[in-house]
Amino acid sequence: MRKFLLGLMLTIASIQLNTQVYSIGHRQLSFTDPSRANRSIPAEVYYPAESNGDDVAIASGQFPVLVFGHGFVMTVDAYDVVRNLTVPEGFIMVFPTTEGSFSPSHTDFGKDLAFLVGAMKAEGQSSSSAFFGSISEKSAVMGHSMGGGSAFLAVQYDSSITALATLAAAVTNPSSVTAAADITIPSLTISGANDCIAPAADHQLPMYTALASACKSYVSILGASHCQFAGNSVTCSFGELTCSPGPAIAPLQQQVTAALYLNSWLKFYLKDDCAAAEEFQTSIITAISIDGQQNCALICASTGEGIFDTISSLKLLPNPSNGRVKVSAETNWNKAHISVMNMLGEVLLTQEIHQQNSAELNLDFLKNGMYLIAFTEHGKSTRIQKLLLIK
Repeated sequence: MRKFLLGLMLTIASIQLNTQVYSIGHRQLSFTDPSRANRSIPAEVYYPAESNGDDVAIASGQFPVLVFGHGFVMTVDAYDVVRNLTVPEGFIMVFPTTEGSFSPSHTDFGKDLAFLVGAMKAEGQSSSSAFFGSISEKSAVMGHSMGGGSAFLAVQYDSSITALATLAAAVTNPSSVTAAADITIPSLTISGANDCIAPAADHQLPMYTALASACKSYVSILGASHCQFAGNSVTCSFGELTCSPGPAIAPLQQQVTAALYLNSWLKFYLKDDCAAAEEFQTSIITAISIDGQQNCALICASTGEGIFDTISSLKLLPNPSNGRVKVSAETNWNKAHISVMNMLGEVLLTQEIHQQNSAELNLDFLKNGMYLIAFTEHGKSTRIQKLLLIK
């Protein structure tokens, strides 16, 4: 644990050295939805500020809005770690406090999430609002557990929502899996490999698979449980008492890991941050603490170039391998290098190739284990994939 906390502090320090870091302001707001018999939607709003505190002035600039749905009978304060790592990166996080009973309406919660996106944008247009001139046009709906499933439902109610990101999303009634089939915006689905409350096979993976998003990513955090995406919840933790296997990583480690993936992904899609996209893409492919999959290439808006190719455009066959690997692509390489590295990043083999679209690697000299295959053309545009060697 001490080694993890040291690594955590170094990671956060590294992030803060390379980005604007804000203090966190907080306001309690209440909105009214006239389309639902003037339904009241109270919310806790956290935003970038020059100093920490309640009702302090928002920092200068325009910030994307993230509307986050809580889990079943869970409170907003349970998400303080994710919130405290996300808001300082230049995001406004809005947490509705509705549907906290033991008989919540998933439909109403999804509509609340969608309504708050529009309500916050209206705040940005109102000269009487503390958020006047401070709200970006880009937004995301998010959530954990029930709130994650409800975020899937929310997308259908506001076509202006830019992105969808969820933590251990649970299937809702009406079905969030059915709703996913109509979702085309960029999506990030994060799950816990040791989740027994809403197991990935029954919840997150069906939703992820059903998504019609042209660009979607899935991250499974190894050893992570359902409840540990949030802080202490007696109700949720009670449900995990009989889990087998139980959580295999510390709650703080799980929450920070999730926040780092969320932040780099959100900074790309909501702030056009190409460095964040590269950080996310490299980690989802190489990190040994997660399993990941994608269907897309991230495209940097400022250059129009793909940061990394899709998994399908660079193939390793077979994988797992017994020592002989064919690396192939859809088009011929002009002048390229393929490097084989261990998980510490040490280069064990480099092979140069010209005017062809495939190459054979002989890895008989390596021991069984996980390796990284890096592909570089013209000294840039690196693609990295994992290869499991079993002989």
